[in-house]
Amino acid sequence: MASPPLSLKGRALRLLAQREHSRAELAAKLARHVQEGEDLDAVLQDLQAKGFIDEARVAESLLHRRGPRLGTQRLLQELRSKGLSEDLVRAQAAGLRATEFERALAVWRQRFGSPAATPQERARQMRFLAARGFSGEAVRRVVRGADEDF
Repeated sequence: MASPPLSLKGRALRLLAQREHSRAELAAKLARHVQEGEDLDAVLQDLQAKGFIDEARVAESLLHRRGPRLGTQRLLQELRSKGLSEDLVRAQAAGLRATEFERALAVWRQRFGSPAATPQERARQMRFLAARGFSGEAVRRVVRGADEDF
């Protein structure tokens, strides 16, 4: 026997139980499930008023999960893609920039572990870090500093 279809609120709570979602993410995911007579905006407003949807928690969750592996630019892009406010994104940017070199160095050590032997290898290492959103300055410091560390 099939169970009855979930309400919008039930679907939203199920999504929120899996991980933090922003209001914009939930709206996009739930829009196709809206039945006649249901008010998606009212459901989202109710969940936000009760504290189930919280932009600061969404940002914190994303930075905790993805921060150690990605650069500042990529993380800020992901925060913006979740529909978070620009003020919140700017507030997170300062902290991310302060730790970018250490994060880039950790990613480099895990992936490569030893300095590049050839210019081609050095360029490959730089491209690897740049593709993960690390700034040019951090990439240069990590790859150049790797030669001095060993």
